[in-house]
Amino acid sequence: MKSFFTALTVAAAAVSVAASPIKRAPSDTDILQYALTLEHLENAFYSGALAQFDEDAFSDAGYEDWVRGRFEQIAEHEAAHVAFLSGALGSAATKPCTYNFPYTDVQSFAALSATLEGVGVSAYLGAAQYIKTPAYLTAAGAVLTTESRHQAWVNSAVNHLNPWSGALDTPLDLDQVYTLAAGFITSCPSTNPALPVKAFPAFTYEAKDDLHAGSKVKITSKLPGDKKLHVAFFNGLSTLYAPIEHDEVKLPEGLAGTVYAVITSSDSAVSDDNTVAGPAIFTIPVPATRHREDADE
Repeated sequence: MKSFFTALTVAAAAVSVAASPIKRAPSDTDILQYALTLEHLENAFYSGALAQFDEDAFSDAGYEDWVRGRFEQIAEHEAAHVAFLSGALGSAATKPCTYNFPYTDVQSFAALSATLEGVGVSAYLGAAQYIKTPAYLTAAGAVLTTESRHQAWVNSAVNHLNPWSGALDTPLDLDQVYTLAAGFITSCPSTNPALPVKAFPAFTYEAKDDLHAGSKVKITSKLPGDKKLHVAFFNGLSTLYAPIEHDEVKLPEGLAGTVYAVITSSDSAVSDDNTVAGPAIFTIPVPATRHREDADE
């Protein structure tokens, strides 16, 4: 599982996706097109995987009969999200791209499903601040809560991991989400509207053991040698910073569940201007029970 999540941080810079060459404040229409871009990706992910893996494939992988049925329902939800957003945008709606998803079997499909749903939650949460029309904000919230339920079900019922990271979910900004999504996109129609987003270089890492507070992780991305760099870890509404020393970073205390991280030249505030690479995705296991001494504190 560890190497699989590392593989999700593939380079996105070479991907041909419609992005605005000049950054500007996103409009409500931009946000709808951005959301539709993500929903097209999820729709293609589920429809393609379910076409490849039938009931016998799920059974042979050790899953109960109802698991594939639930994934079929999620696929229907994603198709409904595409129809919903496309209907709102009309003839100007962005069209689906061509995708490449790195799953090879049912287990890796299920792992990537939880990751994509989590990124979707963080995308809608981060984009909410830009939405000016109350009706659009309500619509985005209705999709967000459904994506969150998808993630929780896949993580807990299918992957036997924690269904949440903590009391608060993690918002990501448009460029951070775009960087993660672009790694799965190989090409897009030239007629798609350009979005005010850009992709950062990949943030790749290697970990010898399961991740936990205090783990030392080797940074495998190419780093500039003329700057003191840090890794900023996004977890809930908190950002924790740790210095990169000799191409390694030590995971700080307080991280749990799905953690997004970028390499930055700042140790206090992340911006597009000081982001060097990322995000990458770190998964810190959250135990189902707490030690008695912790519960007594």
